[in-house]
Amino acid sequence: MARAMKTRTAKRGGSPRGVATPRRKEHQGWPVRRAGGLRILESRALGKLGWLVHGFSTRPGGESVLDGKPTLNLGFTDWDERARVEKNRAAFAAALGARKMPLVALRQFHSDVIYVPSAPAASPEDAPRADALATRAWGFLLGIQTADCVPILLADTRQRAVAAIHAGWRGTLARIAVKALGRMRMEFGTKPADVVAAIGPSIGRCCYEVGAEVAQAFAMQFPPAADWFDGPFEQLSHGEEPLWLPWLTMMPPGHVPPPPRVQLDLRAANRWQLMDAGVPESQIDVSDLCTACRTDLLFSYRREGAKTGRMMAVIGVRAAKK
Repeated sequence: MARAMKTRTAKRGGSPRGVATPRRKEHQGWPVRRAGGLRILESRALGKLGWLVHGFSTRPGGESVLDGKPTLNLGFTDWDERARVEKNRAAFAAALGARKMPLVALRQFHSDVIYVPSAPAASPEDAPRADALATRAWGFLLGIQTADCVPILLADTRQRAVAAIHAGWRGTLARIAVKALGRMRMEFGTKPADVVAAIGPSIGRCCYEVGAEVAQAFAMQFPPAADWFDGPFEQLSHGEEPLWLPWLTMMPPGHVPPPPRVQLDLRAANRWQLMDAGVPESQIDVSDLCTACRTDLLFSYRREGAKTGRMMAVIGVRAAKK
């Protein structure tokens, strides 16, 4: 029987606005699996574990069409046809060598809810509302969708339990990765020292602008938060917003600069949280691909708006050989 657990929710601030101008093209060093016209990113750390299947989807290929190009959209978006998305999901599983492993997906809502399935849902409409999945059952895939947020996959090498986590800024603030690790400990006896983690492509520090409300929330929660931000973090985190009031700028209407903002590194924040929870640094594999910089390869809601697709990060325990 599947179980969902709601944990304490952190205070929610306003939604951040805008995308910073990219300062660089980020390079990624993860292996790429090419199969069926698709390209799938794989973590080297998880790839060493022969008992599991995993992969991070990319944009090219697929049945969907976006900007006149074949696109592997794996989310049920308004602009795409459900039948195409279902074909894309089947093609993705086949490219992973997991054609016979059904998918467990979620209706995500930037929470810290963790769902523990024992079997796939009967249909996508029955998908639970949550932002992380964990299981020790074999024979199906756990999948989370992203288009800028951080996808995190966990594997317990001793208990052979796995988790898939969706961490935006709200989920990161609520420590969803650490809570998923704690749920694995409660359900399966997982010890952090036995866990291998892969943090996949997401919007990078180079492009992810957030406002004072996010800076202040992170400063209150995490002692090393200043290390994860570029820009006037100290001023904004203490409630000081220099020159944002129109009457202080002495500029005519329509020429007032926007309120000051900072740039946040969500991957670094989640990496630190996992390390702080006891996962060895050497067992955390982090992609340096930025979704907003690399819209040729990845989807970015911040860069492209509502008419973009969804990627998927999946992980599952292979069926035992008979």
